[in-house]
Amino acid sequence: MSKSNERIRQILSWYPSDNPGVLTNLARLMNHGTLAGTGKFVILPVDQGFEHGAARSFAPNPPSYDPDYHVQLAIDAGCNAYAAPLGFLEAVAGKFAGQVPLILKLNNSDSLAKMEPCSAMTGSVKDAVRLGCSAIGFTIYPGSSARNTMYQEIKELIAEAKDAGLPTVLWAYVRGAGVAKEHEQSIDVIAYSAQISCQLGAHVVKVKPPKDSICQDEAKKVYEKYAIPTKTLTDRVRHVVQSCFNGKRIVIFSGGEAKDTAAVLAEVKEIAAGGGFGSIMGRNAFQRPHDEAIKLLHDVMSIHKNA
Repeated sequence: MSKSNERIRQILSWYPSDNPGVLTNLARLMNHGTLAGTGKFVILPVDQGFEHGAARSFAPNPPSYDPDYHVQLAIDAGCNAYAAPLGFLEAVAGKFAGQVPLILKLNNSDSLAKMEPCSAMTGSVKDAVRLGCSAIGFTIYPGSSARNTMYQEIKELIAEAKDAGLPTVLWAYVRGAGVAKEHEQSIDVIAYSAQISCQLGAHVVKVKPPKDSICQDEAKKVYEKYAIPTKTLTDRVRHVVQSCFNGKRIVIFSGGEAKDTAAVLAEVKEIAAGGGFGSIMGRNAFQRPHDEAIKLLHDVMSIHKNA
């Protein structure tokens, strides 16, 4: 057996309760694109039009107003998958069928109202099956007063998706009245949200890169008592991976707000060194001109592949 097959089989063995359909689709994500067979991921997510508005998302690179642009970018770059809300996938799934695994983002929210974060259901498992998707995606907001509603929603959706043979990618963004904005990326709450995601049954967990700060007083005592390393991003990523069932759940890290290429690659190097399974990179990719985006994504893939 090749090393690539061994690695994929090892990762799949961490999900022993799942049916063959779920495992096959999870394997499909890991066996597609430039990183096929490595167990590493680079996913292109484009839900920003819904979340932030068209101009804020696509004006920096006008061709990206077109739904075709994003799925073609994912194909050209050799991404493991392309993730988007229902509208974008409806526009491209038939035309690009079979060319890249698709992830349907089942919930979304806009930035027009200032309320406690809680996304609306904007797609269904049935839609994901109809569109030929390889997984569903969903966002939870630990820290929001509406978090328990989201936890209940995703638990039901994960069960439904499993029946349909689909794994779940869970976006876990710490946000809401329970957490001050300056602590939304603190190491303790990022690791906590990753643990919650795994406990909810997510197959792949997506979190933001954690920062060297601690939000909760009770957590601070523990981090200090047991000297948990947090000074470097590599240290913090390693702790988040450990929090995901001691590395037995796939955890990938978002690219976040747009930044220059050197900053993106420096961050990715630390994520890879810390044992992160990959990157899910939206604005830092599609807001760049096509060829520049391709080079960046290839550089990111190379870092993960060689870690």
